[in-house]
Amino acid sequence: SLPSPLEAAMASGHISALEALRSGGEGRVRGSFRVLKSFIFPRQSGGERLCLADFVRPMCLPPSAPPLRRSAAPPFHCDYLALFVVTCGEGILQESERLRESGDYFKSHALAALAIECAEASAELLHEKLRGLWGFADPPAMTLLEKFQAKYRGKRYSFGYPACPNLEDQKKLFELLEPEKHIGVKLTENFMMDPEASVSALVFHHPQAKYFSAAPAA
Repeated sequence: SLPSPLEAAMASGHISALEALRSGGEGRVRGSFRVLKSFIFPRQSGGERLCLADFVRPMCLPPSAPPLRRSAAPPFHCDYLALFVVTCGEGILQESERLRESGDYFKSHALAALAIECAEASAELLHEKLRGLWGFADPPAMTLLEKFQAKYRGKRYSFGYPACPNLEDQKKLFELLEPEKHIGVKLTENFMMDPEASVSALVFHHPQAKYFSAAPAA
């Protein structure tokens, strides 16, 4: 039999987002109305010319407005996004290696694969809960197939994938959430997550958010 049931752990947060330069695709995340991190998202060179920054409401302040101070009131049309890291990988590598060394190769591979699938399922469950918290829960009639097809409002994106291919931006996300301290997930020197059975994401709530492929950022 496999070891004790897999457990999911997660680190997440809601951060106000300011999309300051829509044409250039620069997205900034803010906390207490100061810039915490800035992400440069690539824009498609053709087709719909989409960019993740398109799914964040632009800041509307008059040109004469003074620079924002930490004590300043929120800017008009402040928008938000969610960031998270989930893992189901605690102890999985060690147990998988133990099974392999004992000659039980099938269970070793099955355990590692199951942990990865559990992490993906946990990420999907967290995203579903976020939609409910944001006030647009999935309709009761939505089928499991429709959820698999992401036919709900909003989308989650992970670094290294087509819409935000810069895997190095994982470092900024980890600096914001500190998952190594909270749930034991760390980054390798190549910006991969350890344990492997982990998922990180940015979650946008825009009703027109969609999956797309963008050219790598310069």
